[in-house]
Amino acid sequence: MNLRGRSYEKELLDGPSIPFADIRQNMNELNFINKWLGGHAITIDGFKKIVGNKRQVSVCEIGCGGGDNLAAIDNWCRKKNIALTVTGIDLKRECIDFATSRNHFSADPCWIVSDYKKVMFDKKPDIIFSSLFCHHFNEEELVFQFKWMRDNASIGFFVNDLHRHFLAYHSISLLTKLFSKSYLVKNDAPLSVARGFKQLELRAICNVANLRAAQITWKWAFRFLLVFIA
Repeated sequence: MNLRGRSYEKELLDGPSIPFADIRQNMNELNFINKWLGGHAITIDGFKKIVGNKRQVSVCEIGCGGGDNLAAIDNWCRKKNIALTVTGIDLKRECIDFATSRNHFSADPCWIVSDYKKVMFDKKPDIIFSSLFCHHFNEEELVFQFKWMRDNASIGFFVNDLHRHFLAYHSISLLTKLFSKSYLVKNDAPLSVARGFKQLELRAICNVANLRAAQITWKWAFRFLLVFIA
């Protein structure tokens, strides 16, 4: 795999008619990876940078999958006595059904089955974010996506996504080959890294979207946290 530029090869998960049992296994393993390789910690860090001293906040995740990122934020807010309202948006009905059945939140969440671009809020959420979602899109689509997140969040948005790096690519290839039981994870995890970003690429997308104030920080293990506060 040539990692000098982004790969635009489609991931298996982006295909139609994937059996729900396979999607469920994929989401369970991604939750495990996020928990033990620091993905959830990065999501909470992005949330903390935007929420400030607010004691009541609403948050929306686009491409929410099984809702594990939102559950991690909810758990952190519960410990900090912050009242949280949660909205999750995902194109796949199976993901929303999984999120509904699996996660328990402090307050009843709102789950929306839709392309995020078609969602119109009665009241804008304070914070919008995505985690491991942006690498599914090309640069033109990401310019639109970042603008949409800016325009629909009352305080700001953040993005948690992958750093395209040869160590990350080969490490996740080996780990999933040894330990994963999901053909989706085995194929898509290294491909996701190949579809990931260099910091200058993310900065260029922000510049085109007129988001020059966005902060981009490298995080272990091979992630970037992009934060924009209105």
